[in-house]
Amino acid sequence: MDVLSYHLVPKMEIVSENEKNRILQKYEITPEQLPKMLTSDPSVIALGAKKSDVIKIYREDKTGKYLAYKIVVEG
Repeated sequence: MDVLSYHLVPKMEIVSENEKNRILQKYEITPEQLPKMLTSDPSVIALGAKKSDVIKIYREDKTGKYLAYKIVVEG
């Protein structure tokens, strides 16, 4: 089963290095301050992401739509 197509898994994608740098500058943070996703996470594996990649997650709930960012760490 493709975990990314499961209806409870939000849309996500790997951001480019340029976008990663823009995000870090915009929020004035370091990569270590981002929430983390493990390299063993099924979504990370399905995306083909590797350690230090930043994942953009498109979330939606009753309050609206928003973006979340997570960095991939070993584990």
